[in-house]
Amino acid sequence: MKTDLTDTTASKINKALVKARRAIGTPAVGMVLTLVIVTDEENAYDALKAAGDASREHPSRTLVVIKRVSRSPRDRTQSRLDAEVRVGADAGTGETVILRLYGEVVDHAQSVVLPLLLPDAPVVAWWPVNAPLDPANDPLGALAQRRVTDTYACEQPVKELAARADAYTPGDTDLSWTRITPWRSMLAAALDQVACEVQGVEVEGEEFNPSCELLAMWLADRLDVPVRRTRSAGPGLTAVRMETDCGPIVLDRADGSLATLAIQGQPKRAVALKRRETAELIAEELRRLDPDDTYASALRYGVERLKQENGGDAPAKGEQDAGEREAVPAPVESVAKGPAAEATAEAPVKRAGAK
Repeated sequence: MKTDLTDTTASKINKALVKARRAIGTPAVGMVLTLVIVTDEENAYDALKAAGDASREHPSRTLVVIKRVSRSPRDRTQSRLDAEVRVGADAGTGETVILRLYGEVVDHAQSVVLPLLLPDAPVVAWWPVNAPLDPANDPLGALAQRRVTDTYACEQPVKELAARADAYTPGDTDLSWTRITPWRSMLAAALDQVACEVQGVEVEGEEFNPSCELLAMWLADRLDVPVRRTRSAGPGLTAVRMETDCGPIVLDRADGSLATLAIQGQPKRAVALKRRETAELIAEELRRLDPDDTYASALRYGVERLKQENGGDAPAKGEQDAGEREAVPAPVESVAKGPAAEATAEAPVKRAGAK
């Protein structure tokens, strides 16, 4: 059921939600959280579709905040709020309110969103694109317990990672970090199968893919070994090679779908490691609403190295030698430091030179 409201208020939107629930025969509110999506008109459809798919696992009230650009000085002085209320089959398993803000109310979006939050339920804010540098201090981000951004949508991901580290507040997370969860689990499980010491790591992937940087940061942080970052044509992450005193461990995914795990002395095995859709990523993030300390550790550790060696920016092609990055000045730790239990604990890495 859809209800369109023009030049409306938060009070009228709440009344429309109650009326719509009664009309479809579900007067009770069965939502577990409020998901606030802050986006533009261009990306609203994709974000809303992903949220709708995720709502099958996490029934939620979804508030989509779209700040419209006023074309004339006169329009910019006039405030208006339009809303579209969706309940029932049109909103997945939750409720959806699309808010379009015009004029001065654009600068006060939190005053529109606040009355629409579910009482006594956690709030998650998600910026699919154009996220603020400091999400926790953003007026809408301040309403949320969890703040989800995506550095993959940025033009300069490495600089964005540096900014995220400087402004990190418990509750911040990044979908670029969520994308490497299967890689972290697989690598930790591989290390649990051998009693060896890791001596060095190589992470191979697309040049401007922040997930590659974050995976390298995580490995360097957890293992305290030199990690170098090399480039490939993609898609995304393509390989991780770990040198151990028992022989190499290689996780290679050339096609973005099926990977091969090779451990010295064991037969090669095929593992499913497909690139996941946004709906799967946001659903994973909504499973936990506590701060991700592993992400924080990896982010801060890696960004410090990035600033030190590359000035916080991605190197241009041909500017770096084909050699490895400077080793992390720390003793090599035993593999026991990265068990599967800690696999989901993530770490940062220094950005390495291109091959």
